[in-house]
Amino acid sequence: MSLADIQSQPDNRNMPIDQVGVKGIKYPVIVLEREKGKQHTVGNINMFVELPHNFRGTHMSRFIEILNLHMNGISTAGIKKILSDMKEKLDAEKAYFEIEFPFFIRKAAPVSGSTGKMEYMCKIFGDSSADYYMVEVRVPVLSLCPCSKEISSYGAHNQRSIITIKIKASEIIWIEDIILIAESSASSDIYSILKREDEKFITEKSYDNPMFVEDMVRSAAEKLSAMEHILGFSVESENMESIHNHSAYASISRNM
Repeated sequence: MSLADIQSQPDNRNMPIDQVGVKGIKYPVIVLEREKGKQHTVGNINMFVELPHNFRGTHMSRFIEILNLHMNGISTAGIKKILSDMKEKLDAEKAYFEIEFPFFIRKAAPVSGSTGKMEYMCKIFGDSSADYYMVEVRVPVLSLCPCSKEISSYGAHNQRSIITIKIKASEIIWIEDIILIAESSASSDIYSILKREDEKFITEKSYDNPMFVEDMVRSAAEKLSAMEHILGFSVESENMESIHNHSAYASISRNM
């Protein structure tokens, strides 16, 4: 029995669609690590293609078929092959691939040496028409207010902040390097487990290194500007203020 292919029927509205596809697919992912080689995690995937004006729809099942060719784990290094398969199997001029995943680093507390896993949320964006890729990393850090320190008789308010760095690159940029840039641009980095001696160290470290939200994005932007193989970047910081009913925010974007 022959079944009608409705998606391939012509459409006479002369209205191409920029992106059409599937979102929110959970799938095993293999992420490259600088030291240990590979890390297995789980990705949240979006896949889209450009649809010409003369086609009514795309074939959604083919996106999943392409993913199933990588059922042992989608390597972030293999995104170009996935984009190529999407163009071929869906007869598209352009293809787009987005993957969000947690990346874990084993991190030792600064004094006690107690170790635990720190989670950093990452995204990688692929575009078949571009000779670069984009990676985004969200890094939790600690900031201490310079103004509060200056005007107070003792103490200063601090808060947990999120520094988000997005990089456009032509070569592999290690996630670990991006995390290091963010953490070194704050009053202090943070940890998953701390003993009392670690808490004392971090409290005093942040007090000796006060940072406005503006200071953090400028510091990170300076470091990013000095990196090789970067075509552009954006860095933003949001401080979840501890004594205000709002967040403080700053961002910098540059094309290199």
